Order: sequence, then structure tokens, then C-alpha cells
Amino acid sequence: MAAHTGIAGIRGEAAAEPASATPKWAGLAWALLILNTLGSTGAKTVIPLPRSVSQLVTMGALMTAFVIALVLNKHLRIRPSAYLLLLTMLLVSSTLASADLKEGAGALFRCFRLTVFLSTLWLLTRWWDGGFSFVRYHIRTYGIVLASVAIGLVISPGNAMPDIYGGRLSGAIWPLTPPQIGQYAAVISGLTLLLWFGRRTTWRSAVFIVVPAVGLLMLTHTRTATLGLIAGLAVAILSMLLTSARARKVFAWTVGVGGLAGVVLAGALQTWFLRGQSADNFSSLTGRAKVWDALLEAPRTTSEYIFGVGLTDKSYDGLPIDNSWLAIYHEQGFVGITLVAGFLLTLAVVAVLRPPSLARACAIFLITYCISASYTEAGLGDASPYLLHLAVAASLLVRGVPQSDEQAFIPAKGTGT
Repeated sequence: MAAHTGIAGIRGEAAAEPASATPKWAGLAWALLILNTLGSTGAKTVIPLPRSVSQLVTMGALMTAFVIALVLNKHLRIRPSAYLLLLTMLLVSSTLASADLKEGAGALFRCFRLTVFLSTLWLLTRWWDGGFSFVRYHIRTYGIVLASVAIGLVISPGNAMPDIYGGRLSGAIWPLTPPQIGQYAAVISGLTLLLWFGRRTTWRSAVFIVVPAVGLLMLTHTRTATLGLIAGLAVAILSMLLTSARARKVFAWTVGVGGLAGVVLAGALQTWFLRGQSADNFSSLTGRAKVWDALLEAPRTTSEYIFGVGLTDKSYDGLPIDNSWLAIYHEQGFVGITLVAGFLLTLAVVAVLRPPSLARACAIFLITYCISASYTEAGLGDASPYLLHLAVAASLLVRGVPQSDEQAFIPAKGTGT
């Protein structure tokens, strides 16, 4: 076995991975959850897609995912998860805040959606075993989404890079905004690179995924995703330095080459980050700061301070909030902020306390990315890709999984994440 591993390392091949006990239908359920979080707004598509149709598709995907997970786990065997427990408490709080219908019936509908979303995740915890099954589902599904973006760019460049987004890449097949595409590209690029560091995939597979994904990320001009990718990989690779020679080499090369490139390409990088914006527009984070100031200055009742106004479309006065913490403050109050901070802190502490491993590094990357992106993106308090990223991290941090089916669902000390 040792000889085989050594040869694989010399050839650059992926090390042998234990067969997964996760059924393929669980992968389909995960893909449908991702489809549900794609949203239904964006640039003009090649084939006109009414928003009502796209909403029907995304909600249908969620309900189908729940049915599949329920059929697969008909005995309702679930694993303990502090992450999902705190999310469930957030759902209860959100439902109470939405019950008075201050934000209309849409608030209760969003609570219903979050209920089905979390129920599906609870059912899928049966297969959260510290393995990489859900990492691969994540990469494959978002890879397909990005492939549709690339196809749209080829067949209709005008729709894919419209003036409404300043020529930034958007979805011409499915209505996707540049920040969404940037997020998906950054996440699968980071996870794939980490799998390559850990010899869980070949360099050919890594190049096939990472190069196009990074290219699409650059075309979106999404600063949040780019900085999140850099921060997430930096922290994850640092966590692997003691156990991975490849990570040490890559880290050394990245520091050297990255520093040199930063000096040589400083002007080009500044132009890319500014995206043609004025200094005032850039300093106000493309107008976000004005929305944030207005939201914080608005009068609130004591109940709204504590529980929020209920789930909304993540906007204030018709403008997107684009900050997870302020969106949570607005919708779920200080109770929501406490619960979200609680599950992020729980995941981070568990990851730090785990022994160094590839699974821990992938989890750290996802946690770091979500935390860094939360400053200019909303989503940590409602059904979103960010909750799915963190669910993958939680699945990677599970340990001490028994082998027999009868024992697999007996709560074990230190198992839940």
C-alpha cells in the first residue's frame, strides 16, 4: 500500500480513496438543493425565461430534493449537528418574527422554504461521515452551472456580458448575476486545488476545473469572491503545512511568485479591482454603504431589535442590503445575529481542534470564504449557497463514525459539528 501511494505521488496521480457508502441519489438531492439556491433574477437570457417559471423550477427542485432525502432516509436516522441545530433555532425565531406579516405573506413563504431546506439537510446528515462525497457533489454541480455560463458566453456574448452589469459576465442560459458566478467559481476552484494538494485528484482534473473556473471568475470582476478565494486558500494551506509537502512547496512558490507578480502587475490589478468606478463609488462599496447607513438609522421597535421584521428578499427600501450581518439584523434581529455567529464560531472552533487533515483544510477553506464574503454578500440567515458551503464543511468535520448501520446513528461524544 505504501509503495502504491509513493508511485502515485511521483506520477502525480490521485491516491486511492475508500469507496463511499453515500448513495448516488443523495448526490442528486444535493444538486437539487443547489439548483434551488440559484435564484431567479439576473441578466437577459438567450431563451426568455419568465421569473414565475424559474421560481417554479427552483421550488420544485427543493421539494423533489426533500422527497428524495426522505425516501433514502425513511427511518429518519440523523446525526447530531450543532450547526443545523442552531440553524433550526434561527428558523423558529424567523417564523415568530414573520408571523405578524409586517413583510407580507412572502415572509411566511420564505420560512416554509427554509423549513424544507433544513429538513432536507437533516435527512442527509445520515451520510455525513467526514468523507469527500459532498465535496465532490458540490464541485460537480457547480461545475455544470459554470459550464452553462460558458456556453452562454459562447453563443450569446451580448447577453452574457450586458451593459446593465458594466460588461461583467452573467448567466445567459440561467439568470445568474456576476457575484453568483464569481462565488461558484471561487468555491470549486479552492476545493479542487485542495483535493489536488491532498492527492485526491490528478493534476489533469485540477487543471480542467480550475483554469476555466478562474477564467470565469476574472470575467465577473467579482472582488468579494476573489478575495474570499485568496483568504480561504491561504488559511487552508497554512493548516496543511505540517502534513503536506505539496502544500509547503505551493505556499513557498505562491509567496515568491505572488509577491513578484503583485509588484509587476500592480497597475493592472488596481484597474481590475476598480472596474472603472470613481474613487467615491469605490469607497462606498458601489453604493452599499448608503443603504447600510439608511438601514441602521431607521427607527425600530423593541421587538424588531430583538427578533427583526421577518424574512424578506434581502433588500431595504427597494435596494439590496448586500451584507449578511445587516440583513440578519434587519430580518432576524439580535437573536439572529447571535445564532449565526454561534454556528460560525462552532464550526471554526471544531475545525481548529481537529487534527491536521485534508478534510479539515477543505472545511477551513469553506468557513473562511463564507465569513469573508459575509461583509458584502447576504445569505447566512436564509436558504442560500452559503448555508450549503457550511453544510459541506460540517460534513467534513464529523468524526468517530461507527461502521455498522445499527450503531451509525447513536449519538457519540464529539461527533456532532
